[in-house]
Amino acid sequence: MLNGRKIAVIGTGNMGEALISGLVGSHSAKPEDIVCTDIREEKLAEVKERFGVRTSTDNCRAVTESEIVIYATKPQILASVLRQTADCLNMNKLIISIAAGVPLAAIEACLNKELRLIRVMPNIAASVKQGATAIASGGHVLENDIQIAKAIFDSVGKSVFIEENVLMDAITGLSGSGPAYIFLIIDALADAGVKMGLSRNDALFLSAQTVLGAAELLMKTGEHPGQLKDRVTSPGGTAIAGLHTLEKGGLRTTLINAVEAATQRSRELGEMMIRSFSEEK
Repeated sequence: MLNGRKIAVIGTGNMGEALISGLVGSHSAKPEDIVCTDIREEKLAEVKERFGVRTSTDNCRAVTESEIVIYATKPQILASVLRQTADCLNMNKLIISIAAGVPLAAIEACLNKELRLIRVMPNIAASVKQGATAIASGGHVLENDIQIAKAIFDSVGKSVFIEENVLMDAITGLSGSGPAYIFLIIDALADAGVKMGLSRNDALFLSAQTVLGAAELLMKTGEHPGQLKDRVTSPGGTAIAGLHTLEKGGLRTTLINAVEAATQRSRELGEMMIRSFSEEK
């Protein structure tokens, strides 16, 4: 899908490095076709040694030499990096932003030019190639651009295309923030195991593996989670007793409320970003 296209990764933090690892490790792109940038020369040296990619501290040069430009900077510095590279951007390049909480409208307000823009919301699991990524496009993308973006982010997990940009806030509230909810659940299950007499290490291992196994079973069978739940619950058994306690404690409602609250906060931050990017021009 990438067919030897030159790729620039602007910002080699955790997510930028995860993408480089995924692209090279899956053979989706050759190391020599990737250039990554960062202000930390020691970081660039480390990435070059590990993956064999090209490196640079010159963002404009990296953008000029590339057909696909991935902005993997922190949200608070994205506007300045976009302005720094704006003259190098044109319709010949596919521009992808993974900056959390920055809507396409903010990027468009900052650059004020027609570009093939894509916004991507990955999550932290991309660092172990199990990311859940949502992709949304601007109004000027070409027919093949979405498939190119999917090829990039499928190298670090699984991706889905979202036709409505406004749903990216919901994606942020669900899968973007979701790992934090699961970490809390795993921690609580481990605490419960310790309370019942298990060692901390055993309880944590069993909790994490149980979540991993349940998710894998759901993905591979394609069954509704309610059906899988019913397969675990025997009449008058232990699982139904535990489920009754969870329902009584409002677990389902609490998780729904958590996603709703995170979505609303993402929407508020996005509106702030649009105003900020417009004012800083």
